[in-house]
Formats: sequence, C-alpha cells, structure tokens
Amino acid sequence: MTDHETLRILPLTKAAFAAYGDVIEADPATMRLINNGTTERYHGLASPVVVGPAERLIFNIFRGQPRSFPHEVGMMERHPFGSQSFMPLSGRPFLVGVSDDEDGRPGRPKVFLAQPHQGVNYFANTWHHPLMALGEISDFLVVDRDNTAANLEEFFFDKPYRITEPSL
Repeated sequence: MTDHETLRILPLTKAAFAAYGDVIEADPATMRLINNGTTERYHGLASPVVVGPAERLIFNIFRGQPRSFPHEVGMMERHPFGSQSFMPLSGRPFLVGVSDDEDGRPGRPKVFLAQPHQGVNYFANTWHHPLMALGEISDFLVVDRDNTAANLEEFFFDKPYRITEPSL
C-alpha cells in the first residue's frame, strides 16, 4: 500500500464533527433527573431523520469485524433519505470516517477516533465510511431508515487513502 495518502486520526468532538452529524454522548448540559431522582436522562442528544412518506426508523444491531492496519479507505457511502446513528455496545472505541461533498462526490476523508462512550448520528446525505470496529468484534446499536437499499449511494476513490493503526 505504497503511494497512498495517509489520513490523520482526529479526536471525535462535537465541534469537529458538527458539519457531518451529532456526537452522541452524555452531555451534562442536557441532564435531567427522572424516576424520583434515581436516573439521569441525557436528553435530545441526536435527532434521527427520515425523508419520504410511509418510511420509518428501525433499530438494528450491527456486529462489526475489527479492521486490520494499515487500512485502505477506498470508498464512501451516504444515505440521501435519512440519518444513520451508531452507538457502541461492546465498550470499544471505533473509527468514524466522513467527507465533505464536492459536487456530488466525497472529498478527502477526515477520520475521527470515537471513544467507547461516544456514538455518532450522520446527517442525511453525509458521505461516510462503513463501520470501522477496532481490536475485537464489536456490536453497535444502529438507528436508520427502513428500506435501506433504496437509501444508499456509494463512491469508490480512484486512489484510496490509508489509515495507520490508532493509538488507543
């Protein structure tokens, strides 16, 4: 995998990710005590979206195989008719790859390291890399639009990028 541009892995923060979606994590500013004070509710952390009549949101569990490194980023995908959320269930960090839209195609990817307590909600029509689990097989709660086949666009780069193994 020589001749590949290596992408830097950035920490996942709300500010750095704001153009692509929501970072889902316990935010003290949204905390409300419920159930007679025995439960902290972190409210309104993401707003899933479905575009189109008679569509619905569904909950899924995705079981991701760990990526090997260096990892080639050769494609991106997007979902024009709805958002897509990933929340780790296995207590493992994972990588999040996103791109700005450049005239209907993804630009140079940005890669973020999501910590085990962080999830993401990609906005509708946001270019992103498929799930990148790290280290071990990992489960994710995924919320997205039903009928996903009609809500998928893929783009393959002429020259892939690469990611080296992140420091955990």
